[in-house]
Order: sequence, then C-alpha cells, then structure tokens
Amino acid sequence: MTDQAETLTVTVERDFPHPPEKVWRALTQPHLIAEWLMPNDFSAEVGHQFQLKGDWGGTLDCEVLEVDPYETLSYRWDFPNENPDFDLRSIVTFTLTPTASGTNLRMEQAGFRPDQPRAFGGAKYGWQQNFDKLEAVLAKAG
Repeated sequence: MTDQAETLTVTVERDFPHPPEKVWRALTQPHLIAEWLMPNDFSAEVGHQFQLKGDWGGTLDCEVLEVDPYETLSYRWDFPNENPDFDLRSIVTFTLTPTASGTNLRMEQAGFRPDQPRAFGGAKYGWQQNFDKLEAVLAKAG
C-alpha cells in the first residue's frame, strides 16, 4: 500500500451564493448528484456502498465514510483498473463553511500516486467542470 505521505491531492474551493442546506442537498440527493456529477445509487449513510457511473462507460466503487450534515461529507472513490496509471484508490471529502453570502465548498480528492499524472491532471480539470455544473444545479434547484 502506498504511504499517504507519498500521495497527491486535488483541491477545489468555491463560494456559492446559497445556504449550506441547499448545497448539502445537491451533494446528497441522488437525482441532483446525477445532474452535476454522475448517475449513482448514493445514500448519506456511513458504510453505504454505492457506484458512480461515468459517461465514458466506467464505474467508480464508493463507500460513505463520514456524514456530518451541512458540514462534511466524505467517501471512498475507487476506480479499479488493470492499467496502473488509472487504478485509483482515493478519498473525496466535501467541507461546507457558511459565509456572509452563502457557502464556501471545499472538495479534496486525496490518494493520487506520483506515477499517476494523467489521472491527477484529469481530476484537477474534471472537478472544476463538476463545480461549474453544481453551480448551475444550485441556481435552478428549489
């Protein structure tokens, strides 16, 4: 197993003009997750195993690790792959912090090995796009 100190982390942080409760709903309701991330069978219960189904035909195996409503959500995000460049074992953590104008959302995906530059670069790019989609979902969601 790779030492955690040897791994890289993708971090994306953005302020949304919505209360933490609304952002939390977008992070935890399967139909909303599907709009900004991927189709899924998510449930905000520690220990719940679920899958995210990518539009590229791949599937991510996940397990909920931490649920602190309106504050923290963390899950294991694994993409088993025979190609070591893409065989990913990571942890995704969302942290919500109330602000004067809404919510600061910080996402960290930890666990990229130094020999996975394509996966790391793809995640850096992909999470920015996911946050753009999340912004659109929040703008239209009730």
